[in-house]
Amino acid sequence: MTEIREQIGRYGAWVSSRALTPEVAPALESAGYGALWLGSADSELTGAEQALDATSTLVVATGIVNVWQTDAVSLARAYHRVAGRHGDRFVLGVGTGHRETFQQYQQPYETLAGFVDTLLDAGVPATRIVLAALGPKVLRLGAERTAGVHPYLVPPEHTRWARAEIGAGPLLAPEHKAVLDPDPERGRALGRQTVERYLGMVNYTANLRRLGFTDDDLAGRGSDRLVDAVIAHGTADQVATRLDEHLRAGADHVPVQVLGDDLLAGYRTLAPVLGLSARAGG
Repeated sequence: MTEIREQIGRYGAWVSSRALTPEVAPALESAGYGALWLGSADSELTGAEQALDATSTLVVATGIVNVWQTDAVSLARAYHRVAGRHGDRFVLGVGTGHRETFQQYQQPYETLAGFVDTLLDAGVPATRIVLAALGPKVLRLGAERTAGVHPYLVPPEHTRWARAEIGAGPLLAPEHKAVLDPDPERGRALGRQTVERYLGMVNYTANLRRLGFTDDDLAGRGSDRLVDAVIAHGTADQVATRLDEHLRAGADHVPVQVLGDDLLAGYRTLAPVLGLSARAGG
């Protein structure tokens, strides 16, 4: 079985399931992105399967399926259905989400560990599972029991710390948001619209505090310092330079979440600056 990092290259695209229109996956594949990370993926894996059906080489990963929305046996069954048709092009990302969103959120670490055990017992290969992870316990769980981890809303400083926590072997694929706008104020303003949604979620704020952000940074809609840390904004060259900091900090792969009205235009503009090669038909 092919190792994930050999398939997905250095950059992928993180796209919300709500934004997954039929042309998205083929366009990303044509632009040269190695993987599509599908945010808030459905537990039947329908969106992932449709993206795989529409492409021939693109790896599709769920980023993530939430463990509170399904049971592991059903998800394993869905995995085998998709993997049976598309082989190693599918990666199953799972995680616990946030206590502010799910009423049943209790004992998240124990629940996630048990969920992974059930997936493995049901024949889902550890090499095709990744975990959403921010803190040390889940980072180590992902490193020890699965192919690796997929942190979200993190600056390169977290990537450096996470790599030290998990060691050299496991996959480390931190998501990072991008706004292609040369005007700093406009770029920061658009990024802040997204960042502020997460500042009421304790998992994110605790992780950001661990990285040295203060109550002032996390207050209201977030400080400029915070927004600049988790949103790469500027020209395509400036955005690419920021994203590359994750790779230099120890990431294997960076799923880029482009923000703005025309996602595909943004991904196409960014691709050559990231060193991606357009494929035939793009």
